[in-house]
Parts: sequence; C-alpha cells; structure tokens
Amino acid sequence: MITVPTAVLDSLYGLAFGDAFGDRWFGILRRDGSAALEARTLPTEPLWRWSDDTAQALVLVRELAESGGTIDQDRLAIRFAAAYAEDTHRGYGASMHDVLRRIGAGEPWQEVVAGQFGGQGSWGNGAAMRAAPLGAWHAADLDAVAEQAARQGAVSHHHPEAVAAAVAVALAAALATRSRGGHTPARPDFLHAVAERLPASDVRSGVRVAARMPERTSVRHAAEVLGSGYRMSGPDTVPYALWCAAGHLDDLHEGLWFTVAGRGDIDTTCAIAGGVIAARTGVAALPAAWHAACEPLPPVLTD
Repeated sequence: MITVPTAVLDSLYGLAFGDAFGDRWFGILRRDGSAALEARTLPTEPLWRWSDDTAQALVLVRELAESGGTIDQDRLAIRFAAAYAEDTHRGYGASMHDVLRRIGAGEPWQEVVAGQFGGQGSWGNGAAMRAAPLGAWHAADLDAVAEQAARQGAVSHHHPEAVAAAVAVALAAALATRSRGGHTPARPDFLHAVAERLPASDVRSGVRVAARMPERTSVRHAAEVLGSGYRMSGPDTVPYALWCAAGHLDDLHEGLWFTVAGRGDIDTTCAIAGGVIAARTGVAALPAAWHAACEPLPPVLTD
C-alpha cells in the first residue's frame, strides 16, 4: 500500500467529489435548465462517476508517493497513457485522446505534446484540473510547488498558459493546506498570494482580476468576466475556479454549489475548487448522501 499525507488525500478526495458532482450537472442542465440548480436538488442515483480529472489526479498522486515528491516526467507520461488505455471513457478531451494514444504507442511525449495545435501545444485546463494534490504534497515549500506543478503540466500541455494554470492551482492548494487549523485567509489576500508567484501570463492577469473583485460580486458576473471554462483553456477556467474556492475555504459543500452555478466546464471547475478547499477542510462534512453517491476511489491510497 502507498502512504500518502492526510492533506494530499483530502485534496484528492475533494477533487474527486467536485469532479463527480460537476459531471452530473451536464445532463441535468441540458434537460431541466436552471430549475434544479436553483433548487439545489441533485439526484444521488445513478452513481456519480468521476472523469479524467480524477483519473489523472490518481496517477499524479501515485507518482508523487513512489518518487518521494519529485516528478519523473518520462514515467508520468507513460502512466497517464496507461491509465487512459485502461479506461478511455472518462471524458478525455479530443486532443488528449490523440496525445495519450501516441504516447502509449511509444512516441516520445516531448514531441507529441509540442506538436499539438500547429506547434504551440495545448493551452487546455487538463494540466490544472489534476494539480491540487501536488500542491498539498509540497505545501511546506512553495518553490517546490511551482517547480513540480510545472513539470507535471508540461508532460501533457506544452503551452505556457496551461502550465501557468497548473502552477496556480497547485499554489492555491498549498496555501489552503498551510492554513489548516488556522485563520481563514481573506479571498483577496489568498488570490494575491497565488498571483505573485505566477509567471507573466493571462492566468496571472485573471487571478489578479479575481482578487480585485468586490465581495458582493455575483457568481454570474464573475463567470462572465473571468470565464468559467466554456473555452476549456487554462486562462478561461482557473481564475474563476480559484475565485470560487477562495471565497469558501471553510465550506466545501457550499463552495461546490457556488462553483457549479457559473456553468461552463463544470466538472473541471468543481474539481479544481474541490481540490483546493478540501486541502484545508477535508471531505468529512459533506452530506452522507454525497459520500454514498460518489464513485469510490481505488483502495490503493492510505494515510
């Protein structure tokens, strides 16, 4: 069995809850519009299945555990490809189907990811969606958080904006972990602390905009200004998800309801917010019905 620190497991489980919770809403919103969301009613059947967000986070946590926290990019790439081959029906993006199939077939990951989208690489949110547990792992050293988050991000996403998005999420989870048992950081302070360690990027600009938003800002307005993942890019997803998380660092349940209200790429925004918030709170306070409804994680990780 693999030994994983408690805060890392908490972040992973929060990510999985957010992922599965958000994923259930795609069909409901198509059928029922806003009524169910406004009423905050979500059926607990069928099982809430998590998506590629959680599948890749599981791979990342195993890599951290077996490597002592340092990302071996070659091994991680092979592990992502192997997890994909075991279950291709987890909602992977179109470009990731191509990337992971080719890596699995033996092509060098560096060439595969660098060649995406005419040579600019993907700037999607996939490197960020899985990054929160890594931040919890390295919470004592924010420089290590940024370095290792960038290393894991580059394995699948060559574009610097995608890498910056992954670093932002990992830093947020690290800061949430560092605050466990202590004073709740104010949303602007928390977001500024993330932004100040990011490279110059649209992601950093978005997080700074999020930090300046008035406390009374509605979720709808924040989603319109920051972007809630409709374009499924790092800059279009991460500032919004972190804004939601930063305003709910003591309440995972409320944070997920708040995040999903922004629509967009809701499994990923909720996975990011869930991974960040749970790094501080854990998941024990979530309703018992949610624990029963969410697809369990593989029993290979223990604290």
